[in-house]
Amino acid sequence: MTEIALDILGITKRYGEFTAVRSLSLAVPKGAVYGLLGPNGAGKTTSIRMILNIIAPDEGTITLFGKPSRDQASLDRIGYLPEERGLYKKMQVRRVLRFLGQLKGLGAKEADRRIDEWMERFSLKTAEKDWGLAKIDELSRGMQQKVQFIGTLLHDPELVILDEPFSGLDPINAQALKDTVVDLKKRGKTVVFSTHLMDNAERLCDSVCIIAHGDKVLDGTVPGVKAEHGGNNVALALAGGGGAELVNRVLRDHTMVERVDDSNQFFEISLQKDADPQELLHRLIEAGAKVQRFELVQPSLHQIFLEKVGATGVEVGMTGHG
Repeated sequence: MTEIALDILGITKRYGEFTAVRSLSLAVPKGAVYGLLGPNGAGKTTSIRMILNIIAPDEGTITLFGKPSRDQASLDRIGYLPEERGLYKKMQVRRVLRFLGQLKGLGAKEADRRIDEWMERFSLKTAEKDWGLAKIDELSRGMQQKVQFIGTLLHDPELVILDEPFSGLDPINAQALKDTVVDLKKRGKTVVFSTHLMDNAERLCDSVCIIAHGDKVLDGTVPGVKAEHGGNNVALALAGGGGAELVNRVLRDHTMVERVDDSNQFFEISLQKDADPQELLHRLIEAGAKVQRFELVQPSLHQIFLEKVGATGVEVGMTGHG
């Protein structure tokens, strides 16, 4: 039987007449990478704050490692990276990290050893430069993010919760974070991260939960969610060149095409239930399209997200409660 690291049952959080999270239930198995997905203002950060016992739910229960979430010993087994980054700007990097480690029970010597390991891993300590001797405000935004991420992992937590961890990261730093998430899973850790970036979720997550306006829209394993929403889906890639208007006219034919996600030279297309993909290909070629790829595929998480949340999902009912 699969052990559950985090079990949420029917939690609700209200702020006056506004409901930030409504009757949310989900279970995160130990050793899984779990994505809490949704647009800004969906209720992701509010849910995370309830998990961490920063705020209490008005209804429902949260269990960590089989114990109530208010249990301090269970909370100490969590590493948390908040969406709002916060480091002591005028402190030396090593002093900040040592302080964060000691808050989680690490001795100074052991904290320093782990700090060295993580700083070398994230290229903050090299033969040419030791950024650990610099003050926080002397670092770039990406470097500061790395430092805060190290602080999250320094005490070797069993459950790692990352709130919008990819926000503001350049591709190199984003890749370093992704690599670390994969390594945490290999070591048997459980990772929960919130994001509105579907590509990262699709590549990293074992399971996902999509929420919008505080309500759970769907949850399940990534393969299961994609299979459930599979249908007549086509991945189309075009070479540059003429015929763009004719191609767009073909794709706007709603007797054949239900939805198109247009990325200029790449399209994710949902066909109508009884439409024939081969007929679409025939029409595209007749329209002068230079087809590089035409493949029947399962829908991406991005496509499923658009289908389930839709344009209204990006509207925020109340700012400040993500």
